[in-house]
Amino acid sequence: MPDPLPLAGRFAVEIGHSLAGPFCGAILADLGATVLKVESAGKGDHARDWGPPFIEGAAALFHAVNRGKLSVTADLRDPATAEALRWIILERADILLQNLKVGTLEEAGLGAEGLLAAKPSLVICNIGAFGRNGPKRSAPGYDPLIQAASGLMSMNGHPGAPPARLPVAVNDVGTGIWGALGILAALLRCTTTGRGGVVDVSLYETALNWMGVPIADHLASGALPKRYGSGVGNIVPYQVFDCADGELLIAAGNDLLFGKLCGVLGLDALATDPRFATNGGRVENRDALIPALMEATRGWPVAMLTAALEKARIPCGPVQDVATALADPQTEALGIIAATPGDGVRTVALPLSFDGSRPPLSGRAPRLGEHQSILDKAKDRRR
Repeated sequence: MPDPLPLAGRFAVEIGHSLAGPFCGAILADLGATVLKVESAGKGDHARDWGPPFIEGAAALFHAVNRGKLSVTADLRDPATAEALRWIILERADILLQNLKVGTLEEAGLGAEGLLAAKPSLVICNIGAFGRNGPKRSAPGYDPLIQAASGLMSMNGHPGAPPARLPVAVNDVGTGIWGALGILAALLRCTTTGRGGVVDVSLYETALNWMGVPIADHLASGALPKRYGSGVGNIVPYQVFDCADGELLIAAGNDLLFGKLCGVLGLDALATDPRFATNGGRVENRDALIPALMEATRGWPVAMLTAALEKARIPCGPVQDVATALADPQTEALGIIAATPGDGVRTVALPLSFDGSRPPLSGRAPRLGEHQSILDKAKDRRR
């Protein structure tokens, strides 16, 4: 019989919406926790409407980040409802996860100070936009706003082109991961101290953390990061190159690999050119080197150049679209694309395994208010 999942037997209450908080909750659910999702009365989580595509009345995005949860709807302004939620948290929950506007839970009588006074072992995770302190602590924040505010957007795109947004909500997803990591660390501490506590994470702090290397470079040099398209500021060549029938990313990340690359491309003179002898030199002379390499790669079909570079043990790979990546034998071998039990919605499972086994998807996404009886019973207990 397989070992239980790490969070089996744990109960989490998720009060929030959109992406960062629900993604954190989905991690907890896939790790074995029972997650009660508290949605706004009426339409529920905004993300239910973030489509098309829609599956069974809810956006595919909603299904992807709310799998395996229970759903109740609640108006936190209603004292009886707020009191029922408080009872559920104190009686059943190990974890409270929320990404509402700063002060919302306090107004409903569900603030961290009161909850922890009544239940010191509770782990509370606050997910916000700009963090719990500072002049923007109450400002709204969506992933594109955070990409713009953090400097990430300023360095993304091609030279001479406008700043570009990463089309994946990296700060929402990243913040969900940091939230889950903080929760797990707090639960681990609780096993020895009996004390839970408050974990605070935010999209802005996550974005600044993603920017750790460019920020370190700027603090050391004073220079602002430039836009290099698929390339990076401190390694050359490390980008996409045009081929006769497509594009190939080549990551010749050290001097030895650069010399091998020149040999494959028939550019031995570049390998011995003192301007390009070190990575520092190649970075400084990028504008002279990249066009010469690009001219050479354009004469190769992608498959032929890939084979030649792989034979020389130079990291490389064709630029694939989503459908091609899903069809890749490597993706299939990992078994990371799975269908949720009950409705067969296909999505991406957790990118980790325990003892060689990936945690299964925890279940289908709930219909709005599908498990309302949980809240109704809590209200009855308070009467």
